[in-house]
Formats: sequence, structure tokens, C-alpha cells
Amino acid sequence: MKQEVTNFARFYALFNKVPYYGDREEFKRSIVRQYTWNRTESLREMTRDEYNACCDALERLTGQDEWRKKLREELRFRRSVCLKLMQKIGVDTTDWARVNDFCRHPRIAGKPFAQIDIEGLEQLAVKLRTIERKGGLKMNGQNVKPAQLAYVVIDPAAPKN
Repeated sequence: MKQEVTNFARFYALFNKVPYYGDREEFKRSIVRQYTWNRTESLREMTRDEYNACCDALERLTGQDEWRKKLREELRFRRSVCLKLMQKIGVDTTDWARVNDFCRHPRIAGKPFAQIDIEGLEQLAVKLRTIERKGGLKMNGQNVKPAQLAYVVIDPAAPKN
């Protein structure tokens, strides 16, 4: 059987946070046995699904899942704020390539949008508000306006030529 999991950092980071007084090695083997249905005591012989289930349970036990959930929600909120501000100043946020190109500029963030952390998103929001307050983006001396949307009403009962 090919070893499916080669990096055990997630397991050991969580395992070291679990309070247990006794033989740590035996405790680790008992956890592995529990999540492999007594098939093995070795982390190396765990399947990817068994390993993920074990680590998910350790996260719940140590409270790391709540912390991770809050971090994700905060990141989503900050990204949403920045994208709304980008729309206001005229960046087409429906095109990720444009959003990334805008964010890669050294005066904006210096890296693609997806790689900006929470602190970077806070700084980006300040910069975007400053750009908005000063009149938006300017290209060739003219302000860039957000794209306008037009609707065309088509009558389905109209004769077809």
C-alpha cells in the first residue's frame, strides 16, 4: 500500500495541544487505532480520509475549528468590503484577472488579491477609500467611471424575419 499522507504537521500540532498525562506515544497509538478501526497504530499507514477525520476530531477537541471558522468569516468580510470599494472606484470585479492586476500594483497591495491577509485587506480598504475620496481612478487625465449596464427588452411574440 502506497503511503497517502506524508506530512503529519497538522496532526502533531493538534496532538500537542491535547492535555494528557501519561505515555504520549501510547496515547498517539490509541488515537490512530481509533480512527483506523484497529487496522494500524502507525500514522504512516493511515489513508487520507482516516487522517483527515482524525485531525478534524482533534481540531474540535482543541477548539481549533471555531478559531479557523472565525478567521475564515473575517477574511470573507474583509474581501467583500474591498471588492465593493473596488467597484465604486471603477475596477471590474467580475474579472479576477483585472482585480489581481489592480492589486499587484506596488502602490496598491503588491500581490494578487487571494494572497492578501486580513491586515493587508484592512490596509487595502484604507487605500481604496482614499482613492474614492480623491475622485476614483484616473487614466490619461480622465476619471474612470464604473461600467454602465443596459437592458434590452425582447418581445417573444414579435414576428421573426
